Amino acid sequence: MTIRLYNTKARAKQVLEPLNPDNVRMYVCGPTVYDRAHLGNARPVIVFDVLYRLLRHVYGPDHVTYVRNFTDVDDKINARAIENVGKGGDVNAEIARITAQTTHWFLDDMGALGALEPDAMPRATQYIPQMIAMIEDLIGRGHAYEAEGHVLFAVDSYADYGRLSGRSVDDMIAGSRVEVAPYKRNPMDFVLWKPSSADLPGWDSPWGRGRPGWHIECSAMSHELLGESFDIHGGGNDLMFPHHENEIAQSCCAHPGSGFARIWMHNEMLQVEGKKMSKSLGNFFTVHDLLEEGVPGEVIRFVFLSTHYRKPMDWTAEKAREAQATLRKWYRQAEQGEGNAEPYVAVVEAVSDDLNTPKAITELHRLSQADDRSTLRATLRFLGLMADGVPDWAARPVADLSALETRLAQARAAAMQSKDFSEVDRLKAALVAVGVEVRMSKDGVELVPGAGFDVARLEGLD
Repeated sequence: MTIRLYNTKARAKQVLEPLNPDNVRMYVCGPTVYDRAHLGNARPVIVFDVLYRLLRHVYGPDHVTYVRNFTDVDDKINARAIENVGKGGDVNAEIARITAQTTHWFLDDMGALGALEPDAMPRATQYIPQMIAMIEDLIGRGHAYEAEGHVLFAVDSYADYGRLSGRSVDDMIAGSRVEVAPYKRNPMDFVLWKPSSADLPGWDSPWGRGRPGWHIECSAMSHELLGESFDIHGGGNDLMFPHHENEIAQSCCAHPGSGFARIWMHNEMLQVEGKKMSKSLGNFFTVHDLLEEGVPGEVIRFVFLSTHYRKPMDWTAEKAREAQATLRKWYRQAEQGEGNAEPYVAVVEAVSDDLNTPKAITELHRLSQADDRSTLRATLRFLGLMADGVPDWAARPVADLSALETRLAQARAAAMQSKDFSEVDRLKAALVAVGVEVRMSKDGVELVPGAGFDVARLEGLD
């Protein structure tokens, strides 16, 4: 099976030719653990989980190494800890609590979306010695310099800087917020190490007590766990510059001739109901929020797979409803599947063509229509849409809402005459509370089960 993936660096699809077919290696940038993962954070997890499953299917589970890190030393984490404990509080203890708790939250939430855990999930704080060693090497090779307790990478020492994002250094300066500091030789030079005050996390180093910059951690951890060169590096396209650009520069300069990652993959961003997700717009929510509202993890995953990873994805309530209805039908078919069938070849081929999951879903519809239940079951598992059996939510009966529609329509008609809409408002609120979307227009009343609807919640509704 030939796998073709779009390489951001080459601006083209390329055939994956592993450096070692017995150990196909992939590194994906993970979360900074200081809060719940928002819905956008889930997109790269699902995208690269699909790729991980494909690689395991083609090369064998024992021949794939997937690494995704946790950033547990970061100024955002420090700020959150200081905010929580106040001046004079034990900031370091609070940082340990925050990072442990949010790491646990992240794994639980992503597991609910059907994501397999990577083979290695390194925490940045576990690899400080490796980061220090890499920084020392960069200084020794003339690619980094110490200034006022900081160590900075000298961007002009690496001729290919900007090749990944396709921008010149001048363009990057003009189009980004560059930290201005008197100790920098060049505005684009970035921090490898910085000093820490006594109340913040810090480690001893040749440059004094301090902590690493953001970019060096991924270079050090990927080198330690995957070697100087590996097959695939992934993440959201918001990481292309400066994070991935800086990773390439420092890794290639620390290990000349290595090439670092051969294929770079980036997923596009997420919108909600056609708008950028933002707290100010009131459309910002976490994966946990959706799960708590009763939206099944399989439904969230299906909606994500419905859009190609290199295109912007729009989360809508309508898409979630449609996904739930489709999955419910497929699960009831797949439940009758028998034996150890292989995933549908057309689906595997679609995923092998740069993770074309929308086409894979089209093929799943055809498979359902053909009523090949055993292959459907195997294929849903391949895509991470089904585990050992039918999820509880899909096994429950679907409610007949027609009687409630009639009742609400009658109450509404009476209210139009009496001008007293209190009963209509009461019924509507009760229905919304149990996950039913109420649509009222001049044509009448329509009740639609929402993504978090559970027929059992209708019991006692009066």
